[in-house]
Amino acid sequence: MSGKFVLKKSAANGQFYFHLSAANGQTILSSEMYTTKAAAENGIKSVKTNAPLDERYERKTAKNGQPMFNLKAANHEVIGTSETYSSVEAREHGIASVKTNAPTAATDDQT
Repeated sequence: MSGKFVLKKSAANGQFYFHLSAANGQTILSSEMYTTKAAAENGIKSVKTNAPLDERYERKTAKNGQPMFNLKAANHEVIGTSETYSSVEAREHGIASVKTNAPTAATDDQT
């Protein structure tokens, strides 16, 4: 089993978002909210395109001091955000997982 994108619609505001899940079901990347389903689907395409490129990852430290990362498009817009990790090494494993899973991940449309 490989990773997958899970596309959802928010019950609170009707906007769309997606998560990239690893084969084990753990969320490894989350999107922003999109006003249309088509925009969210374009976000998924952008993640697939940009995920293999190491220079698209912005390695950061969250406010709580834990490592995390953003995946950015060529225009420097954030297209996905990770969870926080317990160590820099764990964050690098998370990036490697996105690189491995995103390019070929199917989309599970739950809208």
